[in-house]
Amino acid sequence: MAQARRPVFFERHGVLDTPEGRTSMIILLMFPLLERLQGGEAGERRLARLLAETFVTDIDDSLREMGVGDLSVPKKVKRAAQALGERCLAYRGAAAASEPVHALAHEIGATVPGLDRHPEGAEALARMTLASLAALRAVPAESLHVALAEPPEGLLPGGAA
Repeated sequence: MAQARRPVFFERHGVLDTPEGRTSMIILLMFPLLERLQGGEAGERRLARLLAETFVTDIDDSLREMGVGDLSVPKKVKRAAQALGERCLAYRGAAAASEPVHALAHEIGATVPGLDRHPEGAEALARMTLASLAALRAVPAESLHVALAEPPEGLLPGGAA
């Protein structure tokens, strides 16, 4: 979540700094990890499911903190969960294309608010995403489990640093 709030995405790459833009960045940044975990063994696939569930819970909590009415929260959470699944599927297909940077930049431009007007930002994010995918695919399962189980030094529960 903290990575998705980095100002560079909004200031340099053109992502709109709105709830939709921030949610889109969370999904984009989750994609390489979800892809890596879903391609693994049962324990890794379970972690992918837990990560997706955590995303949904966080969206629910965030909407309630923003004061969104109780009656509309479930609909918005459902849309966010659908967006996660649909975008990950689209990003997966784009990443497997013969020209993955171009294909993924197109998908990112179509799904991340603001990037339809900033193709250079969409391309930069596509390159970043593909590099993350490659790096995560190179991590052995046992190392990935340790990295996910051990929070970085200085990181406190609840996401505070």
